[in-house]
Amino acid sequence: MTADIDTLRAALRASGDRSSDFDLNPDVSIPGGRVLRDAAVLVAIMEGADGLDVLLTKRSSALKHHPGQVAFPGGKKDNDDADLPATALREAWEEVRLNPDHVDIIGTLPTHETVTSFTVTPVVGLVTGDFQAEIEPNEVAEAFTVPLHHVLDPDRYRVESRLWQGRRRYYYAVPFGPYYIWGATARILRGLADRVASCR
Repeated sequence: MTADIDTLRAALRASGDRSSDFDLNPDVSIPGGRVLRDAAVLVAIMEGADGLDVLLTKRSSALKHHPGQVAFPGGKKDNDDADLPATALREAWEEVRLNPDHVDIIGTLPTHETVTSFTVTPVVGLVTGDFQAEIEPNEVAEAFTVPLHHVLDPDRYRVESRLWQGRRRYYYAVPFGPYYIWGATARILRGLADRVASCR
């Protein structure tokens, strides 16, 4: 485990570019003057049955943004949040009852811009102690974990597409079992995978 964590820490210290939902769609015209709102997600790493796992959720189908999609715990920054890591920790507590005191923040990834006008900061943290998710049903339909080695393998990613606003939109996907991990979540994980690969 120590070697894996050391590699993660090194990867988070490496320089890198921001990502966005438009990375694979350079021909998309981004509206001028749009206001981007700050948000943060928690990339929570924990001990699993066969090594390290990453925590993900399936969002409630009743949510306005990205309903039913696989995502990290997270959301927009509130005025009362001290900073973006605080946002990520607060959201993880509200969504799956992950105690902020049981998360050791080890760094952040470059921001990711979404089509829904959020600038998302991925905050990477190690979960200490036992954790059993208790979902907030108004926000989360399910919480689950994926082996970290699965999402850190660049060969498991593929580029797929679907029609969006009358145009074909391309995106990363990294499915795992019954879970279709795609879009911003897959793009953030792909960025982490590339960083880790460069550190090995």
